[in-house]
Amino acid sequence: MKTIHRYLFTELIKIFFISVIFLTTIFLLEQMLYMSQMIASRGMTFLEGLKLMTFTCPVFLTISMPFSVLVASVTLFNQVCGDNEYVAMKTSGWSFFFLIQPVLLFSFLIYAATNFVVFYATPWGAESFKQTIFNIIQERAHIDIKPKTFNKDFQNLVLYANDKKSENILIHVFVSDKSEDGESTIILAKQGVIIADPGTYKIKLQFQDGTIHDVTKGGKSYNILNFDRYERYLEVPDVERLKSKLTVRHKDISYSKLKKKIREDKAKGLNTDRDEVRLAKKFSVPFACMIFGVLGATLGIKSNRSGKSGGMIISMFVIALYYITIVFSQKLGSHDLLNPTIAMWIPNTWLFVLTFYLAWKTIHETPFTVFIKLGDLCVSGYEFSKKLYLRFASGKPNRKPASFPFKNN
Repeated sequence: MKTIHRYLFTELIKIFFISVIFLTTIFLLEQMLYMSQMIASRGMTFLEGLKLMTFTCPVFLTISMPFSVLVASVTLFNQVCGDNEYVAMKTSGWSFFFLIQPVLLFSFLIYAATNFVVFYATPWGAESFKQTIFNIIQERAHIDIKPKTFNKDFQNLVLYANDKKSENILIHVFVSDKSEDGESTIILAKQGVIIADPGTYKIKLQFQDGTIHDVTKGGKSYNILNFDRYERYLEVPDVERLKSKLTVRHKDISYSKLKKKIREDKAKGLNTDRDEVRLAKKFSVPFACMIFGVLGATLGIKSNRSGKSGGMIISMFVIALYYITIVFSQKLGSHDLLNPTIAMWIPNTWLFVLTFYLAWKTIHETPFTVFIKLGDLCVSGYEFSKKLYLRFASGKPNRKPASFPFKNN
């Protein structure tokens, strides 16, 4: 690798990692706040919270890694042009194709890394997350059930135990279950055993030697059933809310399981558009790394007139537009308005066309008036917003002192 290539490649790596850490942290802020609440109010340990955050990271890396390729490429070439290094390189006979080689290598490596995250790290994180949640549920169930106390922590269920033989064995158990619509069930048992079920990630309460008193809706009938053993699954509160908060995109499963699910649903005659969109997204999003690398180089060179902040602002604009297109394409594919595979490749298609056009302009050194005006407009809007914010934040509006027409002599 030539010295100039090594220099560009090293700088890309540095900026990339800074951007990945920053963007991933931004994505995790809401989860961090919720985790702190869980640690404070629900007894979750700091280590458990850290593990959950780690298992969540692969989901956000699939987004932050492609975007960071664009940020790194734009920032580097904007800096090179701002310091007149690009002019010196062109004077030395180095063409755009020559300078773009380390960018292509860098983009390909990140593309491969993103594929690994999508196809392996994300399913692993989702499965590990579920297992950790299950362990937390199990431990909470043991801790919260106290003897001689009416326990209302379980959804639609009140539990009372006269004594506790061990951590998971309850003596003389009373349960009031109102989970059915309008119906009430009373369970009395000499003993109840808490059993963890790793296969379903639920807590099972096994009653021994007792009776079930069942009252139908409106009290029209009353039934009594004696049993030697009876099992009841417990729905622990806040678990679903915990999952919804922390598993923002943990619906992802492995590629093989997703393909199998699509085949089975098609055999049953079910709609598979949503799953096919998710399947196509696994390929389309990582491939954006290859396009973002070259696009960032052209954006960095073209936006040098707008200063160092110009390239960053324009890259944020492109990222926002790309993300909006992804959301729109998902809706088209999921609602049977367009083929799911075609829909998920729409964002990459317009991105490739834009990249090709800008690269052609850069190679032939022809001005791109519309792009320059757009960049200047973005920078002007940013500077105006910044001044407006600082003015109101200071609380001191810029007012001239009142002038008086008459003075006292």
